[in-house]
Amino acid sequence: MTDTLIDRPAADAAPYVRPDVRAFLDYLNNVPGPKMHEQPPADARAVYTAMKDIADPPVGELAVIKDFAIPGPAGAIPARLFDARATRDPGPVVVFYHGGGFVIGDIDTHASFTAEMARQLDLPVVSIDYRLAPEAPWPAAPDDCEAAARWVAGNPGELGRGVTGLVLSGDSAGGNLTIVTAMALRDAPAKVPVIVQAPIYPAADMATEYPSFEQFAEGFLLTRDGMIWFADHYAADVAHVRGSPLAGDLAGMPPAVIVTASLDPIRDQGRAYAAALALAGVPVTFREAKGNIHGFVNLRQAIPSAAKDAAGYLAAVKEAIAEAGAK
Repeated sequence: MTDTLIDRPAADAAPYVRPDVRAFLDYLNNVPGPKMHEQPPADARAVYTAMKDIADPPVGELAVIKDFAIPGPAGAIPARLFDARATRDPGPVVVFYHGGGFVIGDIDTHASFTAEMARQLDLPVVSIDYRLAPEAPWPAAPDDCEAAARWVAGNPGELGRGVTGLVLSGDSAGGNLTIVTAMALRDAPAKVPVIVQAPIYPAADMATEYPSFEQFAEGFLLTRDGMIWFADHYAADVAHVRGSPLAGDLAGMPPAVIVTASLDPIRDQGRAYAAALALAGVPVTFREAKGNIHGFVNLRQAIPSAAKDAAGYLAAVKEAIAEAGAK
């Protein structure tokens, strides 16, 4: 039977871009000055921090926003608790790892989203300020993130609430750290279990160049040059499971909620991770924000439609927590 091209998109067809995403990209791609990968890390961090008030809504009101420190392998790890309730019964706690290529970003750059996460999930969220490269290259970040998760699991008194389980989440580099930490706590359990892993457009396999890496190499916020800049500073062993967790055994991992963006150069890493979990028998909820870009959870003011993508992700996480029997 002869193949037909009916209903089959052309290989070079332009990808769908939402109108508000296109408007933001047009603005971003015409901003004068050096690109991120042309700057030293300190300058890139300052620019990223300055962008948060333009790109994201205000943090808003919460009953608890509290800074504290967690003992880590190289000293204190800064952390911040976000909670919509001043007091609550024992239950799950979200541990969140911010994105930024392991080089930029901090608790403040992601505070708007973690506050919204606390409101929508009605759970306490602990945001972790792990060490950054190049000052602290791999494996400093996964070491800090694992230590922080274990501390949260074992210190309900310090948090002012009982902890019955962990929900691990993070975006991009933080998605990688979410998966790596979930693996570590599967292999050597903490005092309470990880009940859900919820990585957002995760860097799950940095050893493989997927088609999306080339397809969206330029013009969609996260670029090929930017990713190379991040990787050079982070200096991870990408063949190691703590660098590219998709290389590891996924059997027995906690149920997952994974979201990707269709215009993201690392989109295919998230897709591959979701598929590999399903093949390993792990329950997976997979969502993709069609027509949106990497970083959208931090762009809900600049890209209004991204608020719906973030809300859909959080609704799926809430459902997964309920299915885990924790709430």
